Amino acid sequence: MLPPRFDYASPDSLDDALSLLEQHGNDAKVLAGGQSLIPLLKLRFASPALLVDVNRIAGLDGIQEASGQLRIGALARHASVASSETLKARYPILTTTAPLIADPITRGRGTMGGSLAHADPAGDWGSVMLALGASVVARSATAERTIAISDFFRGPFRSALMPNEMVTEIRIPSGGAHVGGTYLKLERKVGDFATVGVAVVLDLSDGGIDRAGIGLTAVGSRNLQATAAQESLVGVSPSPEAFDAAAALAAEASDPSSDVRGSAEYKRAVVRAFVRRGLDRALEIAQAGRVAA
Repeated sequence: MLPPRFDYASPDSLDDALSLLEQHGNDAKVLAGGQSLIPLLKLRFASPALLVDVNRIAGLDGIQEASGQLRIGALARHASVASSETLKARYPILTTTAPLIADPITRGRGTMGGSLAHADPAGDWGSVMLALGASVVARSATAERTIAISDFFRGPFRSALMPNEMVTEIRIPSGGAHVGGTYLKLERKVGDFATVGVAVVLDLSDGGIDRAGIGLTAVGSRNLQATAAQESLVGVSPSPEAFDAAAALAAEASDPSSDVRGSAEYKRAVVRAFVRRGLDRALEIAQAGRVAA
């Protein structure tokens, strides 16, 4: 199918883009990588009157550490994340997740900000950001606000963004010397959406767990945070028993549906196995003094 008719604008400044969103509201859609939006247009699941192409806006694709946090511009491509030397050294969970997203064409064009704004429950970045405790910066023509990632996802393809806002940046707390993490993904074939995905991060302090993050992909109406599982780990010493209990709690937090990819029972079992495996891997990395691989 061909998409319905739409007007097209390609502003070269953020102010101009935000002004267009302010004027057109629900009738406008932001075009970043387009890897999610273009298929929706072709299937006529979306029919905006105006596409606002933000690719000409300078300064929205940076990756840098500053003031105790990692700041990733909304237009940072998945491929740029995968190849970033800064991230390989300090945040390898990001550089190992990026190559698991779709195919080389999608990774070359798709953006981290666009992926999060799309709010696909099967999106990989959402779970990784939940595990890392990230925040999303949203701008409108009149204001800027920072939204905790735990408050960002509202449901299938629904986020906390207002119609006149766009994502400009993702902020991740800087990891310490004893932080480890990993992302595990079950897919039917290379490049497929996740049947189940699990992101795990552990922050160790004085031999105990200071913070734990667990994000779940494709087992609910949005990317899920296994809050009870995380809380069960805080303040305890890493042990097989603690990890077993957390994995069981994470499986309980999942809410998968039975489909051609597997039964709900099977997917919960995968969540449990992946969280357990991920905790072991995160602990190994944290104790080795590396950061979130």
